[in-house]
Amino acid sequence: MPSQQVLQEKIGEVEHITQLLSQYNVIGIASLQKVRAAQLQELKKKLSDKVYMKVIKNTLMKLAIENCKTKPELGKLQEHLTGSSVYLMTDINPFKLTLLLERGKVRTTPKSGDIAAFDVIVPTGNTGQAPGPIISQLNAVGLPTRIEAGSVWINKDTLVVRKDEVISERLASVLSKLGIKPVEAGLSMKVAYDDGLIITHEQLQVNVNATRESVERAHADAFTLSISVSYPTPESITVILQSAHQKAYALSMNAAIPSKETAADLVRKAFMEASSLNNKITPAKPAS
Repeated sequence: MPSQQVLQEKIGEVEHITQLLSQYNVIGIASLQKVRAAQLQELKKKLSDKVYMKVIKNTLMKLAIENCKTKPELGKLQEHLTGSSVYLMTDINPFKLTLLLERGKVRTTPKSGDIAAFDVIVPTGNTGQAPGPIISQLNAVGLPTRIEAGSVWINKDTLVVRKDEVISERLASVLSKLGIKPVEAGLSMKVAYDDGLIITHEQLQVNVNATRESVERAHADAFTLSISVSYPTPESITVILQSAHQKAYALSMNAAIPSKETAADLVRKAFMEASSLNNKITPAKPAS
């Protein structure tokens, strides 16, 4: 019977998904909202050597999670099985996976209800639009205008929507006409499972530049501390030895303790001091 065949196919698919869950260390769930089919295919191809990517029905994934007994705490992933999703199985770090997905996003023109990916500032300049209804449309979203050389111009740089704010239908229409693309389309990680840990979307967000700056500051502070307390490390040993040598040299010179490095300088110093003293005690010759 067809229904029996469908049942067997679903059972086979659940078994296959269960094998995938057991095979990979990291299980990621990404939202398919606003993701174009062409984008998904391109991303699959690009990450094929690192990530197994598959769109799976949430009901089948739930059954597979229940069947998978080799992964501790995997059941906690079930509460995140909502909406249209693509599942990503991989052995790479989930934070690196999130960065790869972020870099794969593209900017696109907005629609009503979209979320701005960044602060949108409409720049001063020629819009390329002829005078007409566009003037009232621009003014309606707070853009000051003027007409010059048969075109509508924006008078000053104007912030029209902030990052993470909803773009209205009126503003979406204006931004589209101006060719401004404030929306990022692509996969966004909702959650990741990594060896018993459930890592949420918020926790997966990493500011690479800020993290790099923080590590650089920490390295500089540690280097300075290492020098100040004379704690040798591969990075600081040369500077510590140079500083120690300079201090030993200065002590040797001040205490007049001869060494291989200071003997010549001590003799020169003694000669200069003797010459200076001699000039002070030798009476000046009477003028002829």
